[in-house]
Amino acid sequence: MIQLDVELEQFQSLLDESRRAVVFTGAGISTESGIPDFRSPGGIWTKNQPIEFQDFMSSEAMRRETWRRKLNTDPGIRSAEPNRGHRAVEKLIRNGKVSTIITQNIDGLHQRSGVPAERIIELHGNSTYATCLECGARHELDEVMPQFEADETLPHCKACNSPYIKPATISFGQSMPEKPMRDAQREVEACDLLISVGSSLVVYPAAGFPVMAKRNGARLVIINRDPTELDAAADLVLHREIGPTLGDVVGVN
Repeated sequence: MIQLDVELEQFQSLLDESRRAVVFTGAGISTESGIPDFRSPGGIWTKNQPIEFQDFMSSEAMRRETWRRKLNTDPGIRSAEPNRGHRAVEKLIRNGKVSTIITQNIDGLHQRSGVPAERIIELHGNSTYATCLECGARHELDEVMPQFEADETLPHCKACNSPYIKPATISFGQSMPEKPMRDAQREVEACDLLISVGSSLVVYPAAGFPVMAKRNGARLVIINRDPTELDAAADLVLHREIGPTLGDVVGVN
């Protein structure tokens, strides 16, 4: 039995008192699985500036560059495994303590940890498949990437032949998906505890959900290695590594 310190005992008490909790996750929960975040030194955007959505739509060269980057980053995402933090959140879902995961992440690791897809709201999409921007058809990466890897032939939609096939993530300048945003708002308004895990809480509108929870009377716990702009508003702030923190409190190795 792990002996909890004072901060972790506080977190445990907030969990015990909650009747309907929501977990809000950012890149920090996945860095312990070896997936780099976007903004930190050495992160993805320090190496490549993000491609704007309008540039993807207007330029074949930018669409080709999008898929080149996908080829480079995909092996790391595919080989990553859920870590102790993901497993702890899955246990909270399985035990009925947490109703929903709202995530900014695009790596699919919550699904791979065993959380049913219907309990996960992905605000920024999912990088493990692609979609047609014209008709919405889903394309598995194993279908579209081999030909591009062979000779950089851009994928076309199997349903409508559109050339606008894109990894199913939300790009800069692309509208946020309406249904996930609506679903997230509904869940946040119904919760009595929001646990923000591994998010810098600077990317809006997604980072507005912890604020919404507090304004609606819910308690707010922030678990993040570095300080966030919402620390002062939280009921408990844990500047700790995520996997050990969640794992010790939830009882997951």
